[in-house]
Amino acid sequence: MFTGLAFDTCTAPPLATMTAWQGTSPYGAVAVYVGGKNRGCAQPQLTASWVQSVSAAGWKLIPLYVGAQPPCQTGSSPEKITAATADSLGAADGADAVSKASALGMRAGSTLYLDVEAYNSADTACGDAVLAYTQAFDRAVASRSYRPGFYGFSSSSAAGIANAAAQGKPDLPEALWYAKYDGAADTTGSFPFGAGLFAGHRRGHQYQVNQRETYGGVALTVDRNAWDGPVAVTG
Repeated sequence: MFTGLAFDTCTAPPLATMTAWQGTSPYGAVAVYVGGKNRGCAQPQLTASWVQSVSAAGWKLIPLYVGAQPPCQTGSSPEKITAATADSLGAADGADAVSKASALGMRAGSTLYLDVEAYNSADTACGDAVLAYTQAFDRAVASRSYRPGFYGFSSSSAAGIANAAAQGKPDLPEALWYAKYDGAADTTGSFPFGAGLFAGHRRGHQYQVNQRETYGGVALTVDRNAWDGPVAVTG
């Protein structure tokens, strides 16, 4: 578990940057993209050695997996969900997420966050396919002794998960990381869903994006997150 401020950036920063930011920045955790066919950036720094080094320095890690994206999503993605493939894709991607995280030294018990980008929430068939895919992903992750989490937008992908949780549907993520760009560095007053949902240290809030910050003499463009939830188990 981690409670505090976290940052994410597309490519995992060099170890020298993490060292410079340690103790000089307000952040105590960093999100890293561990895999997925839709992962947008190369990860030359993200190795088991990097994970071991930054963890030993005190950083907490938040693993993100960019799996298949909604069928109604605009733009092109290398992997998209369909109603027919939602279950099989989710199962395969969940297994792959565990494999990728394990290879980096993130042990059983780690929470792996499935990244599903925004889509038209009025398209119910699209939302249903995303939910089926997410449930299959979650089952695959949980069956391997890891924990499923979810990253999405408060107006669409995260809202779909929150609505399913309110209805008591099975095989849902244990933690919800929601993108809501309101500048509020919290996970309570800004939480856009039912107050009882994902309570008890199971929330993250991406509240500001594309911020250029300098600490320890090193500059980096990051997204800002308030965090009160589970992270990777390392060491």
